Amino acid sequence: MLLQKGTKAPEFQLNATPDQTLKLSELAGKRVVLVFYPADWSPVCGDQVALYNEMLKYFHKYNAEVVGISVDSKWCHMAFSQDRKLHFPLLADFEPKGAISRAYGAYNEQAGQCLRALFVLDEQGVIQWTYLSPDGINPGADGILDALEAMSKQKG
Repeated sequence: MLLQKGTKAPEFQLNATPDQTLKLSELAGKRVVLVFYPADWSPVCGDQVALYNEMLKYFHKYNAEVVGISVDSKWCHMAFSQDRKLHFPLLADFEPKGAISRAYGAYNEQAGQCLRALFVLDEQGVIQWTYLSPDGINPGADGILDALEAMSKQKG
């Protein structure tokens, strides 16, 4: 069961590169789009992260940063990110395998990989929107943009 709206997002610190980590708390004051996805080199995942890479300027207009998370290794992420020319971090929920994905309710025990789940966090790290997509379906960006727009209207 995915963590739901109104829940404080669990803190994490994961490798963003082979020698750098990223803590969720480092993004305090920004909205955060957490993108849990099954695997770097799968066709649907590749399309999904490419779309978010193209949409970054729209997410940034809402003071939102995108962070991808899967159980792939930091080396796999580095190669995939370079290949796809991504401009947002991919974090390795590698060891202990899937620990952060489990904390968010976004881990598929049978497959040993992340579910395709989206979370939008507000500036205080509280979940404002969640979505679970079937593994083979790219959830797109509309739901994320709608959630960010709704959050902006609440503030205004």
